[in-house]
Amino acid sequence: MTSVRRSHQKDGGGPHPPRLRPPEHRVSRRAIAHWAIEYLLLWGLAFGLALGVAAWLGDSGWSGMPAWLSGRVGWLPYIVGTAGLLMVTVAPVWRYRVHRWEVSADVVYTRTGWFSREWMLVPVGRIQTVDTGQGWIERLLGLATIKVNTASHTGSSEVAGLPVDVATHLAEDLAHRAHDLRDDAT
Repeated sequence: MTSVRRSHQKDGGGPHPPRLRPPEHRVSRRAIAHWAIEYLLLWGLAFGLALGVAAWLGDSGWSGMPAWLSGRVGWLPYIVGTAGLLMVTVAPVWRYRVHRWEVSADVVYTRTGWFSREWMLVPVGRIQTVDTGQGWIERLLGLATIKVNTASHTGSSEVAGLPVDVATHLAEDLAHRAHDLRDDAT
C-alpha cells in the first residue's frame, strides 16, 4: 500500500493531505441491481423478523417490557420497513457513484465505500495472488469480483461489480505483470 505525504497550505494553515483524483473506471451499472438485491434480501429478512417480534410481543402480554414501549411495539415493522426501503433504493446508487477502479503500469487504484470512503493504492510489484469470484447474484447478472492480495492484509484490494470478461482479463493481466516484476527482482 502506498502512503500519501502531507502538504502545507500557503496561507499557513495546518497540514492537509493532497486530494486524490477519482480512479478512471466505474464498475458495471448492473452492480446497482446486485447491491439492491442483496439489500432487499437482508432487509426483507429483517422486516419478517420485525413482524414476528411485534406480533409475539403484542400478543404475549409480557410484563418485562417498559410501559412506553408496549404501546409502540407495532411500529417496529414500519420502522424496519422504511429503513429497508431507503437502503434498497438509495444505497446501491450511492455506492455505484463512489466505487471506481483503475490499473496503471505500476499500481492498482480503487475507491470504495459510501458513508466512509477508502482509497487503496496497491503496487503491482507487491501482488501475490489475484482471485476472481462470483456469488449467485453476480452469476445471474454476469458480474464478478476481483481480489488483489498482497502479503499484508491491509494492502489487499477488491473490485466488485465488474463484468465477467473484464474481471477475468484484468486478473490474468495483473497476475502476469506481478509475476514478471517478481522475476525481474530475483
